[in-house]
Amino acid sequence: MSTPFYVSPQQAMADRAEYARKGIARGRSLVVLQYADGIVFVGENPSRALHKFSEIYDRIGFAAAGKYNEYENLRIGGVRYADLRGYTYDRDDVTARGLANVYAQTLGTIFSSQAEKPYEVELVVAEVGDSPENDQIYRLPHDGSIVDEHGSVAVGGNAEQISGYLDQRHRDGMTLAEALKLAVQALSRDTNGSEREIPAERLEVAVLDRTRPQQRKFKRIVGGQLSRLLDSGAGAASAESEAEAGTDSGSDEG
Repeated sequence: MSTPFYVSPQQAMADRAEYARKGIARGRSLVVLQYADGIVFVGENPSRALHKFSEIYDRIGFAAAGKYNEYENLRIGGVRYADLRGYTYDRDDVTARGLANVYAQTLGTIFSSQAEKPYEVELVVAEVGDSPENDQIYRLPHDGSIVDEHGSVAVGGNAEQISGYLDQRHRDGMTLAEALKLAVQALSRDTNGSEREIPAERLEVAVLDRTRPQQRKFKRIVGGQLSRLLDSGAGAASAESEAEAGTDSGSDEG
């Protein structure tokens, strides 16, 4: 009788992690940014039917990169959890932190199970608060760990490079147009450092807007509104560059 091939637990987990990371890397990246009035979700997505961003509950949004069927199952489970908890207790008892814990348990169990392959997904759960200081953003990698993020976060294929770009340029108090323009610039950068143009029709954009009078703060930005915001953001960036150039010129003259 032949001896079964032995693989150490450490090597088995490393192989599973590498498998999941490669699957996630094949997907398009997305970014989540805080701005003055809430949180904006931006990603390149040519499909009008298969969404990367969705509403989970009143103030909670969901973003995912990776295999659509896997993160769609997680999204549906999150909606059911939120609805049941809000109905059983109180709507205020449904929080991004609680939802992130549920997702972490699910992803962690699947990742450590030898009976099935790990999920090729990376999630972001965000909750908009009454003020920017109360906003919450949690990133959940494939292994079920929870990372508390602030300001900006990127997931997907080119996430590391995009995160570095956002960390250098994102600032508190940005307008929606400025945050959207920054997100598109970050997503437009290729791994070799060059930039490409992403047309508005290939973008999926949604926000959690704390200024909305409705209890539900999630809304999608599409069509003419998206085009106006992109044009506005481009104008603001151009004006800022011209102002910096004028300041430099004045310094040289002095």
